[in-house]
Amino acid sequence: MKFLYTLYVSLAICHAQSSSRNSLPLPDSVSNLPQQKIGVDDLVGISVYDAPELTRTLRVSGDGSLSLPMVKRRIPVAGLLPGEVEAAIVRALREEEILVSPVVTVSVIEYRSRPISIVGAVKKPTSFQVSGAMNLLEALSRAEGLSEDAGSEILLTSTKTDGRGQSMILTSRIPVKALIDAANPDLNVALQGGEEIRVPPAGKVFVVGNVKKPGSFPIRDSSESTILKALALSEGLMPYASETAYIYRMEDSKSEKTEIAVDLRKIMKRQSADVALRANDILYIPDRTGKRAAITSLERMLSIGTGLGTAAILVAR
Repeated sequence: MKFLYTLYVSLAICHAQSSSRNSLPLPDSVSNLPQQKIGVDDLVGISVYDAPELTRTLRVSGDGSLSLPMVKRRIPVAGLLPGEVEAAIVRALREEEILVSPVVTVSVIEYRSRPISIVGAVKKPTSFQVSGAMNLLEALSRAEGLSEDAGSEILLTSTKTDGRGQSMILTSRIPVKALIDAANPDLNVALQGGEEIRVPPAGKVFVVGNVKKPGSFPIRDSSESTILKALALSEGLMPYASETAYIYRMEDSKSEKTEIAVDLRKIMKRQSADVALRANDILYIPDRTGKRAAITSLERMLSIGTGLGTAAILVAR
């Protein structure tokens, strides 16, 4: 009797140890990621109770499916939540009579199917995987915000699937002022992953000629960029600047620049409306050559006369 009792205890201990080993679902590397739909290249952990040969980590293949050992058919999982993948694996194990009552747990270890890239005029261009809910402003914060030369629009490119299962690439133009300054909630769109956020740099106006600070200046809104504002950015006119300025503009349908003469004197005196400038315009303020030449000659004569007078004084002494 004592022998039978000892044998029973030994068998119970062995069974408990075996069950404990088989119930280990996954390695310690499994992370508790948010529940969202699984896609191509995502890494999932599959735990089948009391079936260590089926417990493993698998990456979703390019066709959106998983392949389990002993299961003849591939299991489509793309677009399913982890709970739905569990149900799909249970059905496959039952249909192929591998297990009678399988208990399956699916965890997402790594998401790779939901990338978002942010490029252009941001402080830190980046690419990352969406994990949980995210909107446009949160994504821009990952890039540390817009840079100083950011333009007036954000281009958001996403891929959508129509009713026939065909993919379409859509690009939305989101005004920066309405999104950030006006805090329009309708423009702070939710992101699903797979989007590209591109921030084009602002256009520039080039000011050359008789101004104190020639150079290029960013314009973020063509309706707010004018000759007077360009002159203010270039710190005003130099002496002897011409009363006529010229705008050199590249038209879309032409390969050569168009010259536009502007009466600068009337604009400065408020006798004529200010002229709007476009991105890539060149504003050229020439020199009043005749008047400046006369003044230069007079200055030279005064300089010579002063020099002669000084020399005469020295000789007299």
